Amino acid sequence: MHLRDVELGDVDAYVRMRCDPVMMAELGGPRPREGIEEKVRSDVQDLASGTAWIKMIVPSEDTPDVVAGTVSLWSHETDGEWLSEIGWMVLPEFQGRGFGKLAVRMLLEMAREEDRWGLVHAFPAVTNAPSNGICRSLGFRLVEEREVGFAGVVLRANHWVIDPRTELIGGSVDDLR
Repeated sequence: MHLRDVELGDVDAYVRMRCDPVMMAELGGPRPREGIEEKVRSDVQDLASGTAWIKMIVPSEDTPDVVAGTVSLWSHETDGEWLSEIGWMVLPEFQGRGFGKLAVRMLLEMAREEDRWGLVHAFPAVTNAPSNGICRSLGFRLVEEREVGFAGVVLRANHWVIDPRTELIGGSVDDLR
């Protein structure tokens, strides 16, 4: 498995992730198909400007056009303070196979190697057991349960935080492969 930067050609993958009721069940429901090209364009621009890392999860180098999902790291203002947030989505046919955990770990290792982003926060829905399990298994600390906004919807989420420089547990990416 490897991560690659998001590209303008990733519209179909974004549609499969963001417009699907199953994929978006924990995130307030599916997004409308209209505007997905603009979302991809915006993500490519954020990546190019260095304001975000937006990676596509590619399960096998033998099939580089097959995408299992995304993992992203970005900074934004919340409650008057700036924080770095990580988020991920894994398509149903790739769930339960470790791709999400490996992708999150890889991105956190990149943040550690570049000494960038500082503390990293994650906000999976309280009912999203797999994502909360990823946080727990990689060394995130549970801070609180809170309401968060996503795409105009307020969700109940667990607030996790990790310092990738000192708290990332479970060996290295090579150990997970």
